[in-house]
Amino acid sequence: MAQLPSIPKGTRDYSPEIMVKRNYIFDTIKSVFKLYGYMPLETPAMENLSTLMGKYGEEGDKLLFKILNSGDFIGNISDQELVEKNSIKLTNKISEKGLRYDLTVPFARFVVQHQSELTFPFKRYQIQPVWRADRPQKGRYREFYQCDVDVVGSDSLLHEVELIQMVDEVYRRLKIKVRLLINNRKILAGIAEIIGYPDQLTDITVAIDKMDKIGLDKVNAELREKGITEEAIVKLQPILNLEGSN
Repeated sequence: MAQLPSIPKGTRDYSPEIMVKRNYIFDTIKSVFKLYGYMPLETPAMENLSTLMGKYGEEGDKLLFKILNSGDFIGNISDQELVEKNSIKLTNKISEKGLRYDLTVPFARFVVQHQSELTFPFKRYQIQPVWRADRPQKGRYREFYQCDVDVVGSDSLLHEVELIQMVDEVYRRLKIKVRLLINNRKILAGIAEIIGYPDQLTDITVAIDKMDKIGLDKVNAELREKGITEEAIVKLQPILNLEGSN
């Protein structure tokens, strides 16, 4: 018997039954976004690496799917460079494009590129697949959909309340009970500044975000790996151990 081809680990097919359920969820989400006056947007699956790199931190950059240049992509690579096997240097020469890691960076590129054509505040929603070159755990995949909704061109807190209302309404229509956790980048930036590392906000927040998954000790270990001093980590502990409710 001939061996049938298989799909790469971390990907999957979508059966008609799954598609029907997924489309129902997407239609429900879209109906709420439209109700609040948000416009649909789609961006290309591929973006220039110059647009994507440096936006997600060092860890995120490693998870970008990079696409080989068309044609003779190793034509400008010397024998010496091939012998050196410097993957980062070689990648920069043979790849100029990558699959989008999320929908936020492509949206920012779209706004900058078309700012003279847009009316602000600009309210958009976007439901499209994204790709991450990760080793997915159970139930996670290298390709998955994100449902983004954003407002650009306004600093009104009313939009923040509106976004929370939309999320609440989506789950209400889907009959799913949830608890909404609200984050504030200003507070996170203040924490980074207080412990003496305002320029490493991304590294600090990426580590803290893993608290529920890997625990406090491993979070502290990751902070040390990012160059955060022991003194700064000690200052951070009362915040990481904060308990209670409002």
